[in-house]
Amino acid sequence: MNILIAMDSLKGSLSSIEANNAIAEGLLNANNKFSVQAVPVADGGEGTVEALVHATDGHFIEKIVTGPVGVPVQARYGILGGKNTAVIEVAEACGLPLLTKEQLNPLITTTYGVGELIMDAIDRGCRDFIIGLGGSATNDAGVGMLQALGYQFFVQNGDSVGLGGEFLKVIVKVDSSKVPSKVKEARFRVACDVNNPLYGPNGAAYIYGPQKGGTPEMIKELDEGLKRFADVCLEQMGVDLQHITGAGAAGGLGAAFAGFLGGQLESGVSLILAENKLEKKLAGVDLVITGEGKLDGQTSMGKAPAGVAKMAQSLGIPVIALAGDVSEGNPQLYDSGITAYFTIVGGPVSLEKAMKPEVARENLKRIAEQIGRVWGMARIIK
Repeated sequence: MNILIAMDSLKGSLSSIEANNAIAEGLLNANNKFSVQAVPVADGGEGTVEALVHATDGHFIEKIVTGPVGVPVQARYGILGGKNTAVIEVAEACGLPLLTKEQLNPLITTTYGVGELIMDAIDRGCRDFIIGLGGSATNDAGVGMLQALGYQFFVQNGDSVGLGGEFLKVIVKVDSSKVPSKVKEARFRVACDVNNPLYGPNGAAYIYGPQKGGTPEMIKELDEGLKRFADVCLEQMGVDLQHITGAGAAGGLGAAFAGFLGGQLESGVSLILAENKLEKKLAGVDLVITGEGKLDGQTSMGKAPAGVAKMAQSLGIPVIALAGDVSEGNPQLYDSGITAYFTIVGGPVSLEKAMKPEVARENLKRIAEQIGRVWGMARIIK
């Protein structure tokens, strides 16, 4: 009896690895003869670095970089087992969790630290990159990141621009002559599951600016800056940032990676599952257990459990999905390949208590043991 566990993180409670381990323990409590393997997964957001580093026997790198408001922060990225690929979550250097509510201001926040992480990995010999977008506190079109990589941006009097989205509207010249050749050699695969353009009503500022602290006045200014920046890039570089699908992701980082660095914007979960070789690991598996913090209509829209389930379904393997909360009445969950889904919460409890790591861990163990007992019995009957 071969069971594969591929849980996404339960955000705020358990990492993918911790969730997998809890389920494995519960299954083996039911029957210690089960053959259980665990594969950490993610969808390009939080947990991507940890999932891929562990899946490939890689290692972590800690580095002090420029934070979103210019204050140094300690960030972590991973180098995968092959030692040539770095995996970076941009939120480590410019994410919302790094700031207090009072500090949020997309006019001044910068992605400079993301570029510093990339340069550090390049200096260590990496030339292939997997980038997880999401959770950024920025709206600078990736200009800060590009500055850290050697790109120069000038205003009318010839001075270099400062850091932050407020400077987009005054950029008149782009210069790539100082970009090191080793940066130009790098290849970027970018986990991006949104299709927003760079500017306009559905662009980076109007759609994501409010959650980053943007007032209506700020958002109007930022959107005008994004348009100005796109016009300059089209005129001087021949690159049409506005018509890159996903350009508005992470405050315009999608545009920077695709338009300046030749990055490929891909489905996050597809990218991660390919990198951790999930399809190969599914060979000979009888049952898959996956899940996340909440299963709802969004799960089937590019989330990790749906990616796992679709792959398992294509191989005829049944899939059980577990979550702290399950939104009822979602046939999309079945359409994505999930055979059955269960909540791990045993009864009425506050959200605060349910999300405590020790509570979530015990709940996963308990439900996994019951699944193991029922599954084992069903196999005997069969």
